[in-house]
Amino acid sequence: MPWWTSLLLIGLALNVWLSGRRNPDEVIGLLEKLLAALLVVVVLWESRNVVLEGLALLVVLQLPVLPRRPS
Repeated sequence: MPWWTSLLLIGLALNVWLSGRRNPDEVIGLLEKLLAALLVVVVLWESRNVVLEGLALLVVLQLPVLPRRPS
């Protein structure tokens, strides 16, 4: 996949993600966030760009850790 296509799809994913955060309907907002995540996964799998994969890994490592609930 060319780099400009990767950037276009990442930009589209960002736009859809932000739209999902602004949406007052929780279900539609969640679906938009899932679609944005799917677009990012497609870009990472198809582009095989080490820089994009490294950035995605850094973002994932910076996510907050949720505490485990006792069972």
